[in-house]
Amino acid sequence: QVRLVESGGGLVQAGGSLRLSCAVSGGTFSGYTMGWFRQAPGKEREFVGRVHWSSSSTYYADSLKGRFTISRDNAKNTVYLQMNSLKPEDTAVYYCAASRRWSGTLGEYEYWGQGTQVTVSS
Repeated sequence: QVRLVESGGGLVQAGGSLRLSCAVSGGTFSGYTMGWFRQAPGKEREFVGRVHWSSSSTYYADSLKGRFTISRDNAKNTVYLQMNSLKPEDTAVYYCAASRRWSGTLGEYEYWGQGTQVTVSS
C-alpha cells in the first residue's frame, strides 16, 4: 500500500523558514515525479513545485522560485520542501503527491499525503 506522509508543518513568523518532509513507502518510485501542492482557506489547491525521483530535476511555480527548494533523499525515501523567507500568504495546508508523469497538473498525481498545516504569522 502506497503511503505518503507529510511532516514538519507548524507556526512560524514572517521571514522565517520551515522544512517539510514527505516520507514515501509501499512502492517503488523510481521514475516518478514527486510534487508539492498547497491549499489556502477558501482557495483551490495550487502547484508549488516538483522533483523527479531519479534525475532530481526540479521545477517550481514562478511565484515561488528563489524561496522554495525541493530535494529528495533516496536512501530515506523522503522528499523535502525547504521554505525560506516565509510570508503570511504562504499559510496553507501543504501536500506531497506522486505522479508517473513530469507534470504540474493536480489531476495527474495518483497518490497524495494527508497534508501538513503551515501558518505564517505577520
